[in-house]
Amino acid sequence: MNTRTISLLLLFFMMSLPKVFAQEQAENPIIFADVPDLSMVKHGDNYYMSSTTMHMSPGVPIMKSKDLVNWEIVSYAYDTLADIPELRLEAGKNAYGRGSWASSLRFHDGRFYVSTFSGTTGKTYIFSSEDPESGKWEKASFSPSLHDNSLVFDNGKVYMIYGGGSIRIVELESDFSGVKPETDHVLIENASAPAGEDIMLPAEGSQLFKHDGKYYLFHITWPRNGMRTVVIHRADNLLGPYKGKLALQDLGVAQGGLIEGPDGNWFSYLFRDYGAVGRIPYLVPVVWKDGWPVLGKDGKVPEKLELPKSKGLIPGIVASDEFKRENAENSLPLVWQWNHNPENDYWSLKEKPGYLRLTNFRKDTTFLQTRNTLTQRTFGPKSSAEISLELGGLKNGDVAGLGLLQSKYGLVGIRKEKDRLSLISMKGENGKNWIEESIPYNSETVFLKVVCDFENKKDEAQFYFSEDGENWKSIGSILKMEYKLTHFMGYRFALFNYATQETGGFADFDYFRMSE
Repeated sequence: MNTRTISLLLLFFMMSLPKVFAQEQAENPIIFADVPDLSMVKHGDNYYMSSTTMHMSPGVPIMKSKDLVNWEIVSYAYDTLADIPELRLEAGKNAYGRGSWASSLRFHDGRFYVSTFSGTTGKTYIFSSEDPESGKWEKASFSPSLHDNSLVFDNGKVYMIYGGGSIRIVELESDFSGVKPETDHVLIENASAPAGEDIMLPAEGSQLFKHDGKYYLFHITWPRNGMRTVVIHRADNLLGPYKGKLALQDLGVAQGGLIEGPDGNWFSYLFRDYGAVGRIPYLVPVVWKDGWPVLGKDGKVPEKLELPKSKGLIPGIVASDEFKRENAENSLPLVWQWNHNPENDYWSLKEKPGYLRLTNFRKDTTFLQTRNTLTQRTFGPKSSAEISLELGGLKNGDVAGLGLLQSKYGLVGIRKEKDRLSLISMKGENGKNWIEESIPYNSETVFLKVVCDFENKKDEAQFYFSEDGENWKSIGSILKMEYKLTHFMGYRFALFNYATQETGGFADFDYFRMSE
């Protein structure tokens, strides 16, 4: 090989480097799944993040990352929020769209703290732990429920900033048992003002940060006929006065705060409403100018980030499960959450080792009121879930299978009537449900699958069945998924079994397998 050829090859390689490196960069969204209301802290070489899962149990997931891009769930702040009918799906009650909302994650004096609030119980909660990965969180609670609160430790005192439109601050008792009397006052009268006068959603989602001696308070607001917008207020003192600026108005990416990256660069963590898949996290580069954080590149949310490439959401945020446990251990990976509080005596990985058994202990009439429905997030741009289900334990009136959980839902399953099995496709919305298709079924095992397409907000899902797990046939019509505020959550894959005639029937799930 002569010198000229070597030079040309080197030139070609050098010209290709930017393209190669660009392909190795992280991309927005950093998580294409429902992980809203982010709150982050950096501790040593680790990042920790809390999020909202509302009516799911366990609740307030805690996630960990080394690079702000690749995350895994490491614990939950609580197993169950409270033992009340709304959270047990009893007496016709539910906590859909409520449960616990936006959390605030902090590290102070050797402990991690995560606060949240609940419209279901009317309380504010503060959980604390020396080790956020241990799953051992101590709970304190008090009334009232302080909306979108931000926990603040400052000069030996603890505060909460909260509210919507008019932002308020209170000082808390040192043991987090309640609000100190006569400490509640207005911090910012109209926090939406930097975004204009015609506001549809008054400023909320408070998150406070201190940098170089100044206080920065992040909010989301939504101008009418506009988009979700980031507003930042700055002050020299915690109690103000605060001066506000419009910080970002692009793609509707908003609500979050500040975090220092692994290499010393700064980012704002935010999220975006993205149709049926839910509210998905974004990172936006930040530079500091004249004492203000400036978000985005030329005011825009970039597609590429100067961070490591994502390795995917599996298995840190979502994961397949073969339900095989050593020593028949009755525990589930952290990717799973129950729809409302579970009844632990009626699900098992021990009764038939290698299977998840869901046993009916009461009669229900709809998928949405069913106890012990086990869920995981759907994810984009496309995702699928497949199960194998043993049918020998079903009783007359039982319905078991694989669903997509939201207030407008769809499912594919097996129904047993008059000692005969039928494969059914069911849809439900606005308190009603109907069977679209019913096919006689004679085997003791069925394979069910659903494929979701969230790309460019297409938001469509199709259900399938198979007798052998290899040859698949579609059943029912395409489900046009819709994000409904009644649930306030992206669609979830859901394993279920409910009784309509008699209790005691059971369904054995052999595996749950998902793919991108």
